Amino acid sequence: MNDPIRVGIVGGAGYTAGELCRLLLNHPEAEIVFVNSESNAGNRLTDVHAGLYGETDLCFTDQLPFEEVDVVYFCFGHGKSTRFLEEHYVPADVRIIDLAQDFRLAAEDNDYVYGLPELNGLQLRGAQHVANPGCFATCIQLGLLPLAKAGVLEGDISVNAITGSTGAGVKPAATTHFSWRSGNMSIYKAFNHQHVPEIRQSLCRLQPEFDGSIDFIPYRGDFPRGIFATEVVRCDLPEAEVVQLYKEFYAEAPFTHYVDGAIDMKQVVNTNKCLVHVDKHGDKLLITSCIDNLLKGASGQAVQNMNLMFGLEESTGLRLKPVAF
Repeated sequence: MNDPIRVGIVGGAGYTAGELCRLLLNHPEAEIVFVNSESNAGNRLTDVHAGLYGETDLCFTDQLPFEEVDVVYFCFGHGKSTRFLEEHYVPADVRIIDLAQDFRLAAEDNDYVYGLPELNGLQLRGAQHVANPGCFATCIQLGLLPLAKAGVLEGDISVNAITGSTGAGVKPAATTHFSWRSGNMSIYKAFNHQHVPEIRQSLCRLQPEFDGSIDFIPYRGDFPRGIFATEVVRCDLPEAEVVQLYKEFYAEAPFTHYVDGAIDMKQVVNTNKCLVHVDKHGDKLLITSCIDNLLKGASGQAVQNMNLMFGLEESTGLRLKPVAF
């Protein structure tokens, strides 16, 4: 048996870090060395992530022993990863998986691989630095990439997607309070969501001439986890031909699956899966896609990326049963 991958987690008190701990504690090729949280230093992980009772006796630390790990996950709020790296030294041989948006967009001085395995699987194998995609971006891209690959995206794309309250993070806010969220729906960041640039970046990588707008309307849902998205595009191809595009594009993907019938969100909650379905309505194509925002949209995909970075089977430690009822 090979030595386990030694893991550090920084920003360990949030939802994504809690899910990382849950996955990595049961990962056959990984070992958590430290979970950093200055505000919780000395407390047991189970004091914050109560779902881990019986799984671990690990405690949070305010130390950063990077020399003891092979890979570190950054579970910060957006913008904090860049500042952290300016203020702390991470050895060059320690691999980094950043779950924030700091390194998702290509730039001359950015060596982070965009961590969507269905798009960049080859580049992720052996990568040193990975930028984990956004949750909405993952769900929406996986609904559109086969069309971009075929070069058939035409005109504007209309996107509606609803997300669970965990997408807003663990820190309480007015729009995550149970009494406000329960039985309620609302729109936020219409047409200006921060994930749109990374969606466009991926689509244009596969179809450089695409110049339509991505009209994205995000919704807050009254459930804790999951994303359900619909994308409407103009398409002249017959439905059977479109379906074949999707099945071929995802033929080797262990977690993204084209489904012949209508899909629902409970089929993916608590899994690293994305399910996709298409219907043709005249000259319009309606694509539906759904993921668990904390798994395929965050921590599960981060572990999937780690597997690729270290040459493991992509699905190692990620065969999870959906919460189907």
